[in-house]
Amino acid sequence: MATGKSAVGQLVAKRLGWQFADTDLVVVARAGKSVAEIFAEHGEPHFRALERETIATLTARGHRCPMCGNPLPAVISTGGGALVDEQNCSMLKQAGFVVCLTARPETIAARVGRSAARRPKLAEGGLPLERRIRTLMEERATAYARADVSIDTSDLRPEQVAERVIDAFVLKEQSRWTPSA
Repeated sequence: MATGKSAVGQLVAKRLGWQFADTDLVVVARAGKSVAEIFAEHGEPHFRALERETIATLTARGHRCPMCGNPLPAVISTGGGALVDEQNCSMLKQAGFVVCLTARPETIAARVGRSAARRPKLAEGGLPLERRIRTLMEERATAYARADVSIDTSDLRPEQVAERVIDAFVLKEQSRWTPSA
C-alpha cells in the first residue's frame, strides 16, 4: 500500500493506450461499501473472495475489441495483499506481466499518514505504524517475490516509476520474441 500502484497504473495505461482497472475500486463499486466497511462487516476472507472474483473477471480472456476482435490490453492495479493468494497470482501471471511496486517502510508510513486508520490491515495488532508496515512486508515477501519485476518507488515520482514499468515490460516482451542463440 502507498507505493503508487493506482497512480502509476493509470500513467502506464495512458501512455500505452490501454485500459486501466483498480481491483479495490471495482470491489468497492460492486459491494457498495468501502474496503474498511467490508473488512469490518464481513471480515478479510469475504474481501479476499470479492478481490479474487474481480481479478478473475479482469484477467479473463473474453475482453476483446468490438471492432477488430483482438484482446484488449489493460493495466490492473491490485491491493497490497492480492498476490498473497496463489490463485490471484496465477491468474495475473497468466494474463501478463506482474510488477511489484515497493517502498521503504518509513516512506510508506509518511505517505499513508492520517489515512492509516482507514486501512484495515494497518490497524491490526495495535503496533506503531512503521512497525506494522514492516511486519506486513515481511509476511508478504514471498508473495511479492513472485512478481516479474520489483521497483522501489521511495525516491521516485510516479512519472519516473511509470517509465521504469514500461521499460521493464518492453525488455520482457523483447526477450520473449528474441530467438535464443
